[in-house]
Amino acid sequence: MKFFTAIDRYIFRLVLMPMLGIFVLAASLLVLDKMLRLFDFVATEGGPVGVVFKMLANMLPEYASLAIPLGLMLGILLAFRKLATSSELDVMRAVGLSYTRMLRVPYLITFVLVLANLAIVGYLQPLSRYYYEELNYELKSGALGASIKVGEFTALKDRIALRIDESQDDGRRLMGIFARVQNDKGQILSISAREGQFLALKNNPDTIIFRLQQGQIIQDQPGQQARVLTFTRHDLPIELPSIEKFRQRGGQEREYLLPELMKLGWDKDSPKDERVSSQANFNFRIVEVVMMLLLPLLAVSLAIPPKRSTSSLGLFVSIVMVVAYHKINQYANDVASLGQMSPTLGLWGPFLFFAALIMWMYWRVAYVPGGQAIGWLETASAKATKRIRSLLRRNRHGPILPAPADQT
Repeated sequence: MKFFTAIDRYIFRLVLMPMLGIFVLAASLLVLDKMLRLFDFVATEGGPVGVVFKMLANMLPEYASLAIPLGLMLGILLAFRKLATSSELDVMRAVGLSYTRMLRVPYLITFVLVLANLAIVGYLQPLSRYYYEELNYELKSGALGASIKVGEFTALKDRIALRIDESQDDGRRLMGIFARVQNDKGQILSISAREGQFLALKNNPDTIIFRLQQGQIIQDQPGQQARVLTFTRHDLPIELPSIEKFRQRGGQEREYLLPELMKLGWDKDSPKDERVSSQANFNFRIVEVVMMLLLPLLAVSLAIPPKRSTSSLGLFVSIVMVVAYHKINQYANDVASLGQMSPTLGLWGPFLFFAALIMWMYWRVAYVPGGQAIGWLETASAKATKRIRSLLRRNRHGPILPAPADQT
């Protein structure tokens, strides 16, 4: 007897394409939303555009950990919904295939994705989160080459104030320059020039040369008369501000790997606050991954509409349940990290509740003849839809007026 039959291969094709499509769609929507905010942030900080894509690349593991469970559940749900609405599911049931047997291939896919998601949340996501914070720090500190904004005064090392009226050739040619420089002796130089450009020094990367052309310098020193000098070309050395190195990885619980979290969370020598927050984050990651094992059962429970119905209410309910479960876990993680709740109770309690609910829903569909997981909700939705259509039809044709009474 073959392990993979023709029906297994058929179910695999039905699950695979919607799952991949939803995974790509969910990840794309999350990336696009973050991209708009990053472009605005990078433009405000004056950094290069290329850093946006580096920051987005470091956010992909976090988005993948959310998109993988959603794509898995909706892929299975849409596959079984197609089988149910096309009556193929009734044929499979008639030849002796149970729902548990038909879930063989979906569960094989689930086991692979569970391992992949565990690697992402346990190892890849903490590292990418740290690199994202490092890029964010370098962008704010100017280590990525922050630009001087045109038309605004920019202070460099608290001794140089610089203003540029116009920028040409992608910043290689600056027009309308004014600079105010103060040295250690208290001498103040007010410099104006028609144009200029920045030049880097190979021997000294901490200093750049600002080459000015066609301008004048006003030297103002306390106790002496100001002097005015005219120049054709003048090189102004500018010392770049020193930039501190970014901190080591591990400043936040989200940056620790799973083995590191386990060591910190159950190490009696660690501070209590660090131990509690590490335990909360460790349980949060594990419970999110373990929940994926119940998603095939949830998908099948909500995929099958009532007979002679094409209702898609189960699709909506499944998304609401998965998103609500994720938000509850996030809230429990935040509260448990503050020490106001037990991490075990706060994170595994909702898991046990959702697990019992999903098992009951699957039992209703798989083992109760004619059973529906959300039959009462389907009935209420059908009545509400019928009522709304009746009201819309009445408003379209206008109110029905009574016939006038006979006048005698």
